[in-house]
Amino acid sequence: GTQLVESGGGLVQPGGSLRLFCAASGFTFNRYPMNWVRQAPGKGLEGVSGINSDGDDTTYAESVKGRFTISRDNAKNTLYLQLNNLKTEDTAMYYCAKGYWLGEPVGQGTQVTVSS
Repeated sequence: GTQLVESGGGLVQPGGSLRLFCAASGFTFNRYPMNWVRQAPGKGLEGVSGINSDGDDTTYAESVKGRFTISRDNAKNTLYLQLNNLKTEDTAMYYCAKGYWLGEPVGQGTQVTVSS
């Protein structure tokens, strides 16, 4: 079955950067659009970014547009999310998921904490 393993999170100061990774297995990765979602403490899932199967069409939440970049390497079955100019409100558990937008997480997620 589908397995998605997120990594790359951590504690960073405001203005800092992180790169998140999502290792996919158990399905034909290059046939699926993929997306990142996040969940802040006490809040519901929020769509962050999505990418089509070829990697040439992307979308972003307004709150992260211009700061985050989604990409994928189909040869490595890996999805990425580059987080730049991080803000305290970006603090959340980040998950990758199948689908172009707001997919259902199946992995453990990776925690991003932005704090001074």
